[in-house]
Order: sequence, then structure tokens, then C-alpha cells
Amino acid sequence: MSPAPETTSVASLGALPAFRGYGIELEYMIVGVDDLSVRPIADQLFLQAAGYQTNEVERGMLGWSNELALHVFEVKNLRPTLMLQALPNAMQTEIRQANRILAGLGARLMPTAMHPWMNPATEGCLWPHDHADLYAAYGRIFDVKTHGWFNLQSMHINLPFADDAQFARLHAATRLVLPILPAVAASSPIADGKNTSYLDYRMQAYRRHTEQIPSLAGAIIPENASNKTEYQTRILDPMLRDIAPHDPKRLLAYEWLNSRGAIARFDRNAIEIRVIDTQEHPQADLAIAAATISVIKSLYDYDAASLTDQQAMTTDELAHILWNCVRDGEQAVIDNAAYLRIMGITEERCTAKELWQYLIAERISGPSTWSKVLNTILREGPLARRILRATGNDYSVPRLREVYRTLCDCLQEGRLFLP
Repeated sequence: MSPAPETTSVASLGALPAFRGYGIELEYMIVGVDDLSVRPIADQLFLQAAGYQTNEVERGMLGWSNELALHVFEVKNLRPTLMLQALPNAMQTEIRQANRILAGLGARLMPTAMHPWMNPATEGCLWPHDHADLYAAYGRIFDVKTHGWFNLQSMHINLPFADDAQFARLHAATRLVLPILPAVAASSPIADGKNTSYLDYRMQAYRRHTEQIPSLAGAIIPENASNKTEYQTRILDPMLRDIAPHDPKRLLAYEWLNSRGAIARFDRNAIEIRVIDTQEHPQADLAIAAATISVIKSLYDYDAASLTDQQAMTTDELAHILWNCVRDGEQAVIDNAAYLRIMGITEERCTAKELWQYLIAERISGPSTWSKVLNTILREGPLARRILRATGNDYSVPRLREVYRTLCDCLQEGRLFLP
């Protein structure tokens, strides 16, 4: 999840109807081949790939771009696509190309949502080139040398909407799915060389990254809104008002200042989901993306509840479920009966794993490869659970290097991490 402006992004969805095209963005760390410590050389990678200094590299249907941190690399589709099944192989090709260039710089890409021993206070570097003034503004206002700014990688899913009516339904459905995503996508259990006690520590760190101006991130779960005007009044106007004294040049006075877990981008008619940790290879990311989209679409189509019932779920109720899943992943207990009924579960309580088992069986369609990956995640646990299993409670840097070197190999080779 980028806490700073996206200077490049998936191309405008152009008021496409809902579910008629998707944008996927994947973020990775650049690390040294030998020691796996972060290497702030994304600009060198782009220079070698493009032949000139740039913050974006176009490569056919896909593109590379920078983030706030100089050691982060992003790959995405530049135009909306309905063919999610085409993206894993295409993104895998881009990862291998980036690794070929990085090898000459003594570096490679590392997956997962957080570096396990990075010290952001001493190792974090801001992107220094195009739009550096925007990143510098964040650096002046916030303490960016923290995990919540410099040590986090995520997958973003961009979903289009054509008008206010579609926005209302899409936003309501998205709010309901956000809380349970860490149960299948958490990949950040380790930071500062220790078990953090959170399977998704990226989200735990992120919730505090703008705490001096609380309106920027809110409760991470966005507030209810039925149209652009209501969204502007309830979410955008308060944060723009609160940032103004800190940003006299109004460098940050745009929609992307919004740091919630899903943000409405009316400049490109899309809702961007930001609470999904990066996985070990693109096939896993896209399987989770396909599952997310399928469940949102079923709610959008009023499969289990009316729009009124969906919007009746409060932000606090949804945030409670989210933070349980952030901490406990698939083992989190969901005991909000009203929420479960909306999701199609008749029991008063269940685990997040049990809810996802139901959702995958009942509502998710698409290539069998999606189901294979998702069923593996449910059987073996989210990547965070598998990482902890692989460490054997040994969080020394030598042991972490062994585990995360294998994860780097999984990314290069396109395979699941199964310790």
C-alpha cells in the first residue's frame, strides 16, 4: 500500500461499467543478492531498462513504476483488462526481466509485504527524481522513516464504476470484503527481526502512519457513502482541511491523499483496494484478486443482502473484524451475526477460514488454477503462517535469510512457498 501519491498508475478506467475491466498493481522490494538487505536502487533499474532516468517504464500491456521508497519496484497492467488469467504469466515475465537487470547490480526482487529486518530509520530513502517535491512534502509533515512508510508492499486492485448508482453498490460491497482479506493474504508476520504477533503487521504499522492527522486514514475501513458528493463531504473535505496547515503549497491536496484501505478515485472512476499483502509470486496474488472481485461482485449483485442492509454495517463493526484478521489471519473468530448473514452464513459465529471456505466454494468462479491456489492457502494457511512455520521460531538474521532467499526463489520461479 503506497501511502504517497501514485505518480503513475493503472490507466484511467474511463467510466467503464462495474466489473468490465480491472487494474492490478504489485509491489516488491529490491534487495542485495548476497545479504538480502534492502537496496535503494529502483532509479538505477529504471535507468538501465529505459536508457534514461524515469519513474516509469512502459513494456507493452504492462509497466514498471516507482513508489515513495527508493527500494520498491511496482509492476502493473497499463490498461484495464477483463482477462485476469493472462496477468500472472505476463507479470512473471516482467519480474524475471527486472531480476535480469538487477543481477548486474548485485540485487534481486523480494516478495512479501515487509522486509523482516530492515531498519527504516537508517535504511529508508525517498525517491529523489520526478515528483520528488511530493515525497519531500510527506517527509516534512510525517515521520516517514518508519515501517508504515518505508517498509510495506501490497497488491492494489482497481475496480471501475460508471456513475453514482454503480459507485454506491460497489463501495458498499467493497467495505464488506475488506475486513476478511488479511485472512487469506497476510504475508508480513516479521519485522525488526522478530515475530510481531500479527500475521499482517504491514496493516498494523500502516494504521498509525498518519496518526497526527487521523482523518487521512480514518479507521482504514472507509465510511459509508452513496455518491460522489457524500464521499467528498464525509471523507475528502475533512482530510483536505486537516492537511492544509501542514501543506501551504497544496502539493498534497488531491484524492490520493486518502489513506484508507479502499479509496475512491473519481479522477479515474475507480475504487482502489489497498489492504492485500504481496504474495510469493503473481499467480497467488491474482488468485486472491480473483477471489476478492468475485465476492465483491456477488454482494454488488445483492446475492445475500440489499444495499440498505450492506450500508447498515458500521465502520466500527467492520474495523473490529479487520483488526482481528490482521492479528490472527484465518484463525480470527467472526462473531458479528449480522455481518455473517450478509455474507451468506447462517451461524452466529465462525472463523475467517470457515467463511472463506464457504465463499470459495459458493461464489468464486474462473480458472481452476485460482481454486488450486486458494485451496492451498486455506489448507496451509496464508503466506504469513507458512513463513512462521518455516522459521521454526528462529528469528536470527541467518535463519531469516534462508527463509526469505527461498521466497525470492519462489518469486523468480513462479511457485508457491510450501515449507
